[in-house]
Amino acid sequence: MRLVPTAALCLALGAGQTLAAEDTITLGMVLEPPNLDPTAGAAAAIDEVVYANIFEGLTRFAPDGSVIPALAESWEANAEATEYTFHLHDGVTFHDGTTMDAEDVRFSLDRARAEDSTNAQKALFAGIAGVEVVDALTVRVTLKAPDGNFPFKLAWGDAVILAPESVESAATAPVGTGPFRFDRWVQGDRVEIIRNDAYWGDAPSLARATFKFISDPNAAFAAMMAGDVDAFPNFPAPETLAQFQADPRFRVIVGSTEGETILAMNNRQPPLDDVRVRAAIAHAINRQDIIDGAMFGYGTPIGTHFAPHNPDYADLTELSAYDPERSKALLAEAGQTDLRLRLALPPPAYARRSGEIVAAQLRAVGIETEITNLEWAQWLEQVFKGHDFDLSIVSHTEPADINIYARPDYYFGYGKSNFVALIDRLTGTTDPAARSALLQEAQAMIAGDYVNGFLFQLAKTGVANARIEGLWENAPTQANDLTAVRWTE
Repeated sequence: MRLVPTAALCLALGAGQTLAAEDTITLGMVLEPPNLDPTAGAAAAIDEVVYANIFEGLTRFAPDGSVIPALAESWEANAEATEYTFHLHDGVTFHDGTTMDAEDVRFSLDRARAEDSTNAQKALFAGIAGVEVVDALTVRVTLKAPDGNFPFKLAWGDAVILAPESVESAATAPVGTGPFRFDRWVQGDRVEIIRNDAYWGDAPSLARATFKFISDPNAAFAAMMAGDVDAFPNFPAPETLAQFQADPRFRVIVGSTEGETILAMNNRQPPLDDVRVRAAIAHAINRQDIIDGAMFGYGTPIGTHFAPHNPDYADLTELSAYDPERSKALLAEAGQTDLRLRLALPPPAYARRSGEIVAAQLRAVGIETEITNLEWAQWLEQVFKGHDFDLSIVSHTEPADINIYARPDYYFGYGKSNFVALIDRLTGTTDPAARSALLQEAQAMIAGDYVNGFLFQLAKTGVANARIEGLWENAPTQANDLTAVRWTE
């Protein structure tokens, strides 16, 4: 036996670790998922592990938020948008080797919309009247009413396709069609997935990925610095990002999420039923000061209720630009010389910190606020359900949810008839260009009516080894899509 000198042994071990890193990755996550079945759980952490990795739907979200083909290679709708025909990829198999076909699609959609469904987004499937198997690779879905947004609904993690043979084990041992297979789950520590060598699509570069659960921000920082994790796509300690930016070993990835953070206004009661007062409040807001002071500089200013990373986004921030003199003039015009409003704040740090800054900005134009800090249960009961508030700050995290402004019973009480009609037209439209035009018109309408104070899009702040590429910058849905992730030289 020949002995290896200590220095050579260290070099050999180091080389081995480098080589091992070329096709394996460890990602940090703040929360551990309660289970691994996205069709039977609401926790975002489920999709952060399985979306596009283990499970796939007929359609899926691209990194820019657009809807692209997945298990369905194509689809078409009838003129009324009440019938969709999906054409499936041939040769797709589940991880257990069984064939994925139209019967599995029908099973999955019928299960999601069933009366006893436990799907957290059951409403996505409420419009389905029937699912028909035309042949092994063709499915026809009939809807109860026109819905030009149906392919978007099928891109959610809640709409992935499972097989009846393995659905019962999906919570702890998921079997999907994706580019990675479930390997093991060490409760309280990590989930491991491995490359699916029988994948029907393009093979991923990674052979193995580990999702490591680290809830403490200090521990997350230490794990990144020590190299115990290679990337932390949703890093929980933004105050430390400057240290990573100054270190060439790391890359800080800053994008946006689906979280439109708004200063909600109660449109249904005076004085906020006066558009001049709402406009005055909007012009009193300095968005960048809020982003800098409350969010450590991370966040994207918005001027309407739409994610900037979405291809259909319209930049309307100038319509409600910071202009305190205009704000004062509008208040005088509305006869509001001694205005006092209640500001109800839910518990997240973005709301509490932003609330203090907003209160100071409003005070500067002559509007006093009474801040009340509420727990989530109180906020839901008093503000969301009871409509007992003047102002509130909250981030709306559902994807492309501008349609909430068409609901007159919604907590901020808009529901303008012209806007409702616009959303009805949008729902019945399937042509992408026409839908884009209608979405931009909808954004302009709520911005012009100053329905709410539109503050910023919540940032997605991540840290990664500088040699890793392909991680999502933005978050059109809650996912750590590893299909394009690879190590560079």
